[in-house]
Amino acid sequence: MASEVPMPDGGGVQSTGVGPSLSRWAPSRAPRLAVVLLALGALAYTAWVLELVLATGLDLVQAYVSELAATDQPLGGLFRATDLAAGLLVLAAACTALRWLPHRPWATTGWAALALFGAATAADSRLPLSCAPTADPVCAARETAGLVPATHTAHAVTSALAMVGALAALVVLTAAARRYGWWPPVARFGPPLAAAELAATAWTLAAVAAFEAGRGSWALGAGQRLQVLLLAVWLGVLAYGVGRPCRRTDPASGPAAPGPDSAPGTDADSAAPGPDAGPGAAPGAGCRDPEGGS
Repeated sequence: MASEVPMPDGGGVQSTGVGPSLSRWAPSRAPRLAVVLLALGALAYTAWVLELVLATGLDLVQAYVSELAATDQPLGGLFRATDLAAGLLVLAAACTALRWLPHRPWATTGWAALALFGAATAADSRLPLSCAPTADPVCAARETAGLVPATHTAHAVTSALAMVGALAALVVLTAAARRYGWWPPVARFGPPLAAAELAATAWTLAAVAAFEAGRGSWALGAGQRLQVLLLAVWLGVLAYGVGRPCRRTDPASGPAAPGPDSAPGTDADSAAPGPDAGPGAAPGAGCRDPEGGS
């Protein structure tokens, strides 16, 4: 049912076309929804740890994480399903943030990068490897000779896009947290996690190059598992940060900028405390914007 608002001149009412419950629900519930989606996405993205208790037949120090989901693996269907779930959950969280949380250049860019990561991860699950090259010499030889299905090449592309999106989101959203005074846990733990993630990515890329050149695996599996584990930890930190109120602005520094739980376009002076704001939180989650919103 459409809601109605009084006309400024007192000449009647105007329909907004949006139900009152929906118009009130979206901005106020968006941070909580994003928190839940991010947390569930991080959990699904760590499903590979099940190999510690399940017999996969793959060496966790040498094998690609993606080999767990190969079509010839006994538990491939399980790991493809968890990859799909992780990608869709993170994509939904990023879209929720892009739609309902405040628009600042760094934050918007970071959420868009996270959406790329989610979409590419979901696509990755639909383009699995046909065999496990690190565990099967025949598979490796066929891959080198170009005799494997095209999904191997497509999988490499979607995996690369996912990692580019993940790294960009990690770096840019951490920068947004520090620049705008949002999400204190992200501002605090984001930089060391970003440094560790970049180091793990460098390790993984070097190991992949060595494996493809026939110079050993360089503990490829360990490097890649560290890479995805650090990313899952950061997603958890991001979920925790989005669910926390930002620090209160010093009154001497002027009015607080809209916080990440305020609706887009909300003025700092009129913003009501968000649903996650604590007793000492300023309006709009009490977030400061030291750069004037740039």
